[in-house]
Amino acid sequence: QAQVQESGGGLVQAGGSLRLSCAASRRTFSTYAVGWFRQAPGKEREFVAAISWSGGSTYYADSVKGRFTISRDNAKNTVYLQMNSLKPEDTAVYYCAVRPGGSYYLRADQYDYWGQGTQVTVSS
Repeated sequence: QAQVQESGGGLVQAGGSLRLSCAASRRTFSTYAVGWFRQAPGKEREFVAAISWSGGSTYYADSVKGRFTISRDNAKNTVYLQMNSLKPEDTAVYYCAVRPGGSYYLRADQYDYWGQGTQVTVSS
């Protein structure tokens, strides 16, 4: 079982940047596909970005395309979500999810392990 931990959230002004990190405990993390999701108050959890186990394939929600970048450093068992040009509507709890193998996955039910989430608040 993998333990997943997000970090890097915080309060930022609109137009600013944050970088989230997702670290996993397993040495086989390099073989895991990883996704980022977010959930704003009163809303359902939504897909943000995903990356394949190798890092060779990525996919983004239309709402963040061109502003967010997902990447991974398998030597550090860490996946990053670089968020630029942040908007107030990006405010949410951001969750990292992982699953063994494969390309990238867009649905929450396709992931096996989740972190506790990190709060991102963008002020206008």
